[in-house]
Amino acid sequence: MPQPTADYFARLGRLVAIDDAAQRPTRTIVEAFSGVDMATIPVGTAADLEVAVGRAREAQKDWAARTPADRARVLFDFAALVNKNTDALMDIAQAETGKARIYAQEEVLDVALSARHYANVAPGLLADKKVKGILPGATDVRVRYQPKGVIGVISPWNYPLTLAVSDAVAALAAGNAVVVKPDSQTPYCALACAELLYEAGLPKELFAVVPGPGSVVGQAIVALTDYVMFTGSSATGATLAEQAGRRLVGFSAELGGKNPLIVTANANIDRIVSGVARACYSNSGQLCISIERIYVDEAVADEFTEKFAAYVSNMNLAATYDFSADMGSLASASQSETVDKHVSDAVAKGATVRAGGKHRADLGPFFYEPTVLTGVTDEMDCYANETFGPVVSIYPVANVDEAIERANDTEYGLNASVFAGSSREAQQIAERLRAGTVNINEGYAAAWGSTAAPMGGMGISGVGRRHGEEGLYKYTEPQTIAEQRFIGLDGIRGVPKSVFLKATPKLMESLKYLPGR
Repeated sequence: MPQPTADYFARLGRLVAIDDAAQRPTRTIVEAFSGVDMATIPVGTAADLEVAVGRAREAQKDWAARTPADRARVLFDFAALVNKNTDALMDIAQAETGKARIYAQEEVLDVALSARHYANVAPGLLADKKVKGILPGATDVRVRYQPKGVIGVISPWNYPLTLAVSDAVAALAAGNAVVVKPDSQTPYCALACAELLYEAGLPKELFAVVPGPGSVVGQAIVALTDYVMFTGSSATGATLAEQAGRRLVGFSAELGGKNPLIVTANANIDRIVSGVARACYSNSGQLCISIERIYVDEAVADEFTEKFAAYVSNMNLAATYDFSADMGSLASASQSETVDKHVSDAVAKGATVRAGGKHRADLGPFFYEPTVLTGVTDEMDCYANETFGPVVSIYPVANVDEAIERANDTEYGLNASVFAGSSREAQQIAERLRAGTVNINEGYAAAWGSTAAPMGGMGISGVGRRHGEEGLYKYTEPQTIAEQRFIGLDGIRGVPKSVFLKATPKLMESLKYLPGR
């Protein structure tokens, strides 16, 4: 049994926002590498969520009254604690998900980067802003940003550290409280981050973790919080958005993707294969922004396919808590079954497996080889449907225009990637792609890790954005306060009202001669 130890699980378990947790039914949490039971977690109810929201609402009043700079100090301290506890956080992310350590490290780094980013920028972004009034000099207008209140975060199992916390730190920076429902198979990652937030000085009620089924606790979050942030499937996102809409509360989501990658005729194939593989098989392909479709100019398609398949065939799969593995396990039996069904369906209908294609029970119950397919056609399940696993299909195309057309031929629009021989060509291709983020010479990390830029999807891949200014402002209610001075909008003292009203259109027209009007 690796770290985290049984004592660590017990300590984290005491942080759940359930009053009588010791008397509750529990769910078993398994180590994904082995499928062996490693801990249990109390199962929360809608009543628990209601209590947590009520406490969060009370605590949020004092938190909102603190200055943004004061709140930022807590996030700076949290980021430092995340960096200090990197090994323990990587261990628990690997234990709950089975991911290779390199991708567990990505999670930890992202949590610290997101916290530090919003600690740096929130005080400036949230400061009151003076804007132009209707009558220069006579109308004083400022815009201020009030927190929404209690933010509900429904986080997934694939990146259970960062997706429980990277959205939450922005909400906290804006003065909100946060209630998190982690995925049922990965609750301890959220609790590990909660422990460090509390150690950094955040009042416990402001970040409450309530584990439990989505049909119960998740529904209560949508019913009771003031804004909902969800990461998961497009189908579930659509349902939650509809429910939030009925209450007229805000909703943001990062959803599914069938993400394309384009390789142009002048790309350096030897140089790019490792980066393309990382784009496809990061986190065993269980990443909303990982690549599942590769469009390669037919002039280099054979060379690329041969070299890429050879590289993928030599990737190291292992159940290890060190950095020796290129790819780890899938997270669960259901994920492994979905991948196997997509590959089997494609092969039965005529596709060719160029690398991988097999379940690896010798390594662990949920391992599946990184897989490369060619000859995939539109009647195959993996053609247009998100596999969410280590499977990628290669499609030769006649030219860049065909590559762009086929890349955009999807309901999804989350992430895309371009590997080209020149920066100018890659930039031109990127601007024609319908995706919320486009990475050049990289699969996803360049855009994701640039926390000052917005991240999110077009089409059925999402609503709203995380990161950037948008990722902070969505958790606020902009308030305009306008004071009228000297000249009333109903007239000027001493001027007949009829004269004033007749002159008003010309007065307003004359404002166009002022700078910025």
